[in-house]
Amino acid sequence: MSGSAITADDELDTFGMCCPMPIYATATKMKELAPGQVLRVSSDDKGFLKDLPAWCQQTGNSCIRVEEEEPGEYVGYVKKS
Repeated sequence: MSGSAITADDELDTFGMCCPMPIYATATKMKELAPGQVLRVSSDDKGFLKDLPAWCQQTGNSCIRVEEEEPGEYVGYVKKS
């Protein structure tokens, strides 16, 4: 993992889900969080690298970081607006 550690308030594992399900699951989980809380989302869908920032831009949530943490394993951090 590059950069500094991010503390997440909740986590979501979307391994095995194909597009658009990781983003759909993220949207559903974000409804459970309070504004300012951070969700860590893990995925094995390569499209997640582009889809998560695009979804955040559309919804007004903040994409803190999204990266390939290990080969084929993608992790994103979203802060609820």
